[in-house]
Amino acid sequence: QVDLVESGGGLVQAGDSLKLSCAASGSTFSTYAMGWFRQAPGKGREFVAGISWSGGSHDVAASVKDRFTISRDNAKNTLFLQMNNLRPEDTAVYYCAAARPNGDVHYYTDILYDYWGQGTQVTVSA
Repeated sequence: QVDLVESGGGLVQAGDSLKLSCAASGSTFSTYAMGWFRQAPGKGREFVAGISWSGGSHDVAASVKDRFTISRDNAKNTLFLQMNNLRPEDTAVYYCAAARPNGDVHYYTDILYDYWGQGTQVTVSA
């Protein structure tokens, strides 16, 4: 069991930056693949970024490439999403998720994740 709590969301202007954090409970955080997803009003949940347990394997969605960076600090049981040059289309609720250990890989599909946080709202004004 992993409990996840996101923080760092807020209201910003286009071009600004935000850094989201996801604090995980439990001593097994370092063994889980982690991911960030987002859901905008009226839309389905969308993959944003994923990272393997070691951090050695990671990727971001094409829509946020060169703007968002995923990272993790296993010593602090925390996942991060650095978001730069934010755009109005980035407005969404952002969720972190954890996938049970299965190799040093990251995942793109939400059904492969086992635990989810409650989400944090990011709103980007034009």
